[in-house]
Amino acid sequence: MTVIDKATLLNNFQREMDSDTVAFFLGAGMSLPSGFVNWKELMRDIAEELRLDINRETDLIALAQYHKNTRKTRHRINQLLVTEFTKDARITENHRLLASLPVSAVWTTNYDQIIEQALKEAHKRVDVKRRDVDLAHTQPRTDVVLYKMHGDVDAPDEAVLTKDDYAAFEAKRGLFSIQLRGHLVSRSFLFLGYSFSDPNMDHILARIRALLGENKREHYCIMRKVMKNGDMTDADVDYQSRLLNLRIQDLQNYGIQTLLIEDFCEITEILSELNRRSVRKNVFVSGSATEFTPLGKDRLERFSRTLGQEIIRRDCNLISGIGLGIGGAVMVGALEELYASPATQLQERAVLRPFPQVQPERTSLDKIWERYRQEMLSKAGFAVFIAGNKINQANDRAEDADGVIREFEIAVQRGVYPIPVGATGHAASDISKQVLAEPEKYFRAFAPKVTRHLETLTNESANDADWLNAIFSIIKTIAPK
Repeated sequence: MTVIDKATLLNNFQREMDSDTVAFFLGAGMSLPSGFVNWKELMRDIAEELRLDINRETDLIALAQYHKNTRKTRHRINQLLVTEFTKDARITENHRLLASLPVSAVWTTNYDQIIEQALKEAHKRVDVKRRDVDLAHTQPRTDVVLYKMHGDVDAPDEAVLTKDDYAAFEAKRGLFSIQLRGHLVSRSFLFLGYSFSDPNMDHILARIRALLGENKREHYCIMRKVMKNGDMTDADVDYQSRLLNLRIQDLQNYGIQTLLIEDFCEITEILSELNRRSVRKNVFVSGSATEFTPLGKDRLERFSRTLGQEIIRRDCNLISGIGLGIGGAVMVGALEELYASPATQLQERAVLRPFPQVQPERTSLDKIWERYRQEMLSKAGFAVFIAGNKINQANDRAEDADGVIREFEIAVQRGVYPIPVGATGHAASDISKQVLAEPEKYFRAFAPKVTRHLETLTNESANDADWLNAIFSIIKTIAPK
């Protein structure tokens, strides 16, 4: 048996993600933590009605077919879908992490609407394909296309449930097969939420085999190791382990590489790491200045403008809220560099948001600013802090900008790496002291490699080039290309 390790999966999938050539395929295991029952529990009463023991049944699709054959209708199963998959259920952390990734295609055999809710919560525009006819229409300005190849709880009578439904799949849902074939050839999939108790697994694998042929692109699947629990004997563990090994070998025939995990919480860790890597090239610049000591206005603005240029020139992306005296200069530098390369798309390389100043009617300005900051920093891998001061209206004196301090707090909460240019004074200086006092807290294993660069950024005698080299040395150390 050959399996891959976590580092290999992350590195390979990250490269594909950078090229927007990935897709996710979600099974029932992704929805169980949301509060839904598994298929065996859903079909328990059906099995009892047929005088069968649900604990001894492995082909639940056949069970659904037997019920339909006996009743001459599938109304009860349809009602089970509506009852189970329309109840209140929570969006899990895994759903949120997946929804925040820059992925434009998600496939699922699930009937519930948890992933749609998570995508919308992440402010993604979702085009949901539930029926064949939906594939003939394109929703404009879409962020994610969600393919529900087995149907949706809103149309339970059309859901793929029984053996008859699978037999009629090509006739009724053939466009899904065509679309899936294209994606399996052109994208790398990560399959999540499958187990041996998933009634759809064998049918999905059979379809993959038929669709792929010899055009094997590398895909990935995460499975849990066989763990002894409940009444399992050592012989049971040995048997299930051998069965798992055979399944993994079989998956390789479809170009699917398997990562074995010991606990499902590792999926959360993997999705978290993919999120971190997806934004590793995005640099958020925080700062404001109404008072320009110790550098002086000309030098501070020149440094900020050059920083904007270098962020683009070094193949990073800029995110900035355009604070007074800093953000505008950073933006000008970035735009100069972007416009010098006509092939570069502004919307792909820069997120520039001026903070609104007019008091809204239905909420407070502070709440809007907080959401602004949260959304911008959610897209960032690094946060550079420059100066950070404002005028206190009560005494007409400069003080640290609470907005910059808040952006540092959000960055820390979200795991964004803080890079304070302490030599620019004010809030940046205070942040620098905090970071250098506990570099392991903010940079974890990278702390020994970046500390000397953080110290360079506190040196007022250093020149602009020294500071820029220190900033990008930190970025390169953590996020090498």
